Amino acid sequence: MRLGALGEKIGEGAVSEVYAWAPGQVVKLFKAGFPPRLAAWEARMTRAAHAAGLPAPEVFDEVSLDGRAGFVLTHFEGPSLRRLSQTRSLTSEQVGVVLAELAVAAHQSHPPEQVLTLREHTTALLRRSGETLPAPIADAVIPLLDRLPPCDDFCHGDLHSGNVIMSPEGPKLIDWTGAIRAPAAYDLASCHMLLAEFIHPSVVDPERLQGVDTALQAEYARLTGSTLAALREAVETYMPIVCVNALLGGAWTGALRERMIERVEAALRASG
Repeated sequence: MRLGALGEKIGEGAVSEVYAWAPGQVVKLFKAGFPPRLAAWEARMTRAAHAAGLPAPEVFDEVSLDGRAGFVLTHFEGPSLRRLSQTRSLTSEQVGVVLAELAVAAHQSHPPEQVLTLREHTTALLRRSGETLPAPIADAVIPLLDRLPPCDDFCHGDLHSGNVIMSPEGPKLIDWTGAIRAPAAYDLASCHMLLAEFIHPSVVDPERLQGVDTALQAEYARLTGSTLAALREAVETYMPIVCVNALLGGAWTGALRERMIERVEAALRASG
């Protein structure tokens, strides 16, 4: 039984809105037309992350309001890491360190069985994508993935500063819809794609994002006892898979999409 009530809107993303709900709780409502199964999947992945002891919100209930699917979760008070970066309240180095610490926490936790593997996730995207990708890429991506070293770390799948809330209790990680069992390098490659290789033209300070990426990789290598060179080699290995999944997600258009396709084609040629 629902005990909360829809309050003021406190946030909005591309496919959802967040409203006050009850003391210490918010409700995330997906916009009209958003598939309820995907809303339920995000709730399930968020529950998995919380159960694994990660700084993820607790899911209290799944709801449907005026035909819109959603779920009730913990209200984390505080600004987003992105906001603190944009206002220069934190340096690029500090932002990168926060992201690295969250990534290490996720990757060193036990991945729940209900989370899809990278192969399962990519196969499902290919099955639903129709002709989103050029046929040579669509045909080559799973064989390429099968040649890479297997590893099932618990990856967030969409780790960036907009998905981090800087609460009084410490950084909290939200939006677990892309959670996946994959090598840690896949998560870091996803970050690298957004921060360094495929920065949207609307970004006013790309050098700052690149600084975040550099700091993230350096701190991650330090925390895990790796070398920066080895980490960057692993990130490069998974970049074509990250690019393919981003293309299958449909968010990349125009010149950025063409550049990404060229990036994947070059990687496939190099792999033989």
